[in-house]
Amino acid sequence: MRMKSFAIVAALALSTAISGCSTIGSRLFTNNYGAVTDAGYQLPRIPIEKVPAKYHRQEVNYDTKEKPGTIIVDTQNKFLYFVEGDGRAIRYGIGVGREGFEWHGTARIAIKREWPTWTPPSQMIKRQPELAKFAGGMEPGLKNPLGARAMYLFNKGGDMGYRLHGSPEWNSIGKAMSSGCIRLMNQDIINLYDRTSVGAKVIVL
Repeated sequence: MRMKSFAIVAALALSTAISGCSTIGSRLFTNNYGAVTDAGYQLPRIPIEKVPAKYHRQEVNYDTKEKPGTIIVDTQNKFLYFVEGDGRAIRYGIGVGREGFEWHGTARIAIKREWPTWTPPSQMIKRQPELAKFAGGMEPGLKNPLGARAMYLFNKGGDMGYRLHGSPEWNSIGKAMSSGCIRLMNQDIINLYDRTSVGAKVIVL
């Protein structure tokens, strides 16, 4: 009987590891995607069970020489790491730039905005003329492409035009379909926003 119980436990552990639900030394925050009332907006629950577990927010082992508070974006694996120090980081699933819109480099967060206005750049309006109606800015809200929060990336040349932001399109996490911005689920961007300081270093790999 004892051997049978051991076999069941071992089988469950193997199944979990294969499904990507287990990262050695990790702590999952899968229960943190419920409905949220924020600044008068009612963010709906994310059907997190439909999002691969590897993209759920979690605390993981992460070795880096970067100081705590640094953000490291792994575009290939669709992860964003918020460095905590002592070999630990908070990892978030992200969506990244589609083919032709990828970029890599170092930036800093110059501006943070809650429930930001979205203004499509002129190049985007040329590609998608139907967005011209938002040339003056799209009001904040549940359908706004920047979601509940946005953090604006600058380098020595000024505003890079890229943002770390929320998105109502939770099913885009883990995919390459943006115009270069890094998108997170709304519940995740709120969490990251609260952890991040203006001036924080952002490394996009």
